[in-house]
Amino acid sequence: MKVLVTGGTGLVGSALCPMLTTGGHEVYRLTRSSPKEANDIQWNPAAGDLPKAQLEGLDAVVHLAGENIAGSRWNAKVKDRLRSSRVEGTKLLCEALAQLKRPPKA
Repeated sequence: MKVLVTGGTGLVGSALCPMLTTGGHEVYRLTRSSPKEANDIQWNPAAGDLPKAQLEGLDAVVHLAGENIAGSRWNAKVKDRLRSSRVEGTKLLCEALAQLKRPPKA
């Protein structure tokens, strides 16, 4: 399967990606930083930038992206960043996937 993982460099994603690869799956990581590997796809959820053409042909998506919940004490400003990082990223990803000719099944 071709699997896209957002948040692939985070705590869960950094363990999930190698596990999927070892299981024979082709793993693509959606990353906010510059691509480091051939299957890395750069996106910018805050700017609404996601290259839809690179999402064609995926079989599954695992969405783990969002602000680090252990990065600092939770005050009102941090809680807002945590929430918006997840809401904005999820909205952008879902809208892009819905526009694909053949969206992922999972």
